[in-house]
Amino acid sequence: MDRKAEIVIVGGGPAGLAAAAAAYKRGIDAEKIWIIERDKELGGILNQCIHNGFGLHTFKEELTGPEYAARYISQVKEIGISCLLQTIVVDIQADADGKKRVVAMNRKDGLFEIETEAVILAMGCRERPRGALNIPGYRPAGIYSAGTAQHYVNIEGRMPGKEVVILGSGDIGLIMARRMTLEGAKVKLVAELMPYSGGLKRNIVQCLDDFGIPLKLSHTVIDIDGKERVKGVTVAQVDENRKPIPGTEEYISCDTLLLSCGLIPENELSTGMGVTLNPVTSGPVVNESLETNIPGVFACGNVLHVHDLVDYVSEEAENAGCHAADYVRRMEKGEGGKAAKEAKEAGKEAGKGKEEGGMAIPVKCAGGVRYTVPSLVRPSCMQEEQIIRFRVGNVYKNAVLTVQFDDTVVMKINKRVMAPGEMEQIKLKKSKLEEFPGLGEITVVVEESRL
Repeated sequence: MDRKAEIVIVGGGPAGLAAAAAAYKRGIDAEKIWIIERDKELGGILNQCIHNGFGLHTFKEELTGPEYAARYISQVKEIGISCLLQTIVVDIQADADGKKRVVAMNRKDGLFEIETEAVILAMGCRERPRGALNIPGYRPAGIYSAGTAQHYVNIEGRMPGKEVVILGSGDIGLIMARRMTLEGAKVKLVAELMPYSGGLKRNIVQCLDDFGIPLKLSHTVIDIDGKERVKGVTVAQVDENRKPIPGTEEYISCDTLLLSCGLIPENELSTGMGVTLNPVTSGPVVNESLETNIPGVFACGNVLHVHDLVDYVSEEAENAGCHAADYVRRMEKGEGGKAAKEAKEAGKEAGKGKEEGGMAIPVKCAGGVRYTVPSLVRPSCMQEEQIIRFRVGNVYKNAVLTVQFDDTVVMKINKRVMAPGEMEQIKLKKSKLEEFPGLGEITVVVEESRL
């Protein structure tokens, strides 16, 4: 069974839904927008996030995860956008003429192709498993990722255990510390390998401090006791090289170990089709239009880089949907080949300071900045304001955030506190960029005394 579309969106979570609605508002017919979702319903991970705190930026009110998702699901259904549920995308191919072929399969239709002009990658992210953490010990029952435990408790109504230790202080782990406590479990400890928490400050306060749950920084699990079921874990302090310090070992009895040790963008499909990935984020390298190195392939949400707030996911996805719609219109006008050629040339010329024909200026990071999104900016394709999002690599106090155009400092902002768990952003003005013809690179720098 072969189908045709103008935009295919891979993923029906908050990013995919927002991108679809934005593409429609930009002028794409509803029946030519397809959302492909592997789950049995739309909404993605929000369906199991029953806590509040969502929507403060987007809807100016506090919502739970399912309520936030429902706002976008209702939009998509009212518009009449086609959604293929319980459908897996197995391959995406880009032809020389700019057409893309999305190969998917489900129980009803078997294996089929969708021919499309543009693709928006919105597959989200996954949790880092135990195998990536190199924790010694047996493989007993009672070890879960925090997201899996959240699914059991909030969706299936099952409790993973009664005495819990959590490794990692990511937001999901912090939220599950509170959730398990509210359901009657005893959360004995949250251990964090780094000297700072990986979660939002508000989650540390509301999920740990308010319930008297201890957080031990610079600590990790070095052994798991138990063969059939977890009986306990050994926790030790680590040095500046993240190596356990002898003599600091502490045994904690428990029947459950939850792992909240980071999220990884789901980019197997991206890699398979030749999308260039950023080694820091493990997400695609994109320009100001959220377009990858493959013309007509866009990325947004947690598949691009892991966000702290879903409101920022929706904002980013709406931009991706608009830019994808603009790309489709250019293709219809016969400008697709020209756009593809310019995109390739922009990639080759990045860093040479050439602006003509949409040449890209690389956005680099220095000091405490780990990465930026986007990584490339074409002034000729920018809106009047361009948001650059980034994360720092440590906790900084009284930081100075500067933006440099080549060697010229054009922006300087004093920041009282910056932390890896909080995503930061700056806004570049197109008019300012136009004052620097022949600009070679943009650099975002954070400098200060670290904790």
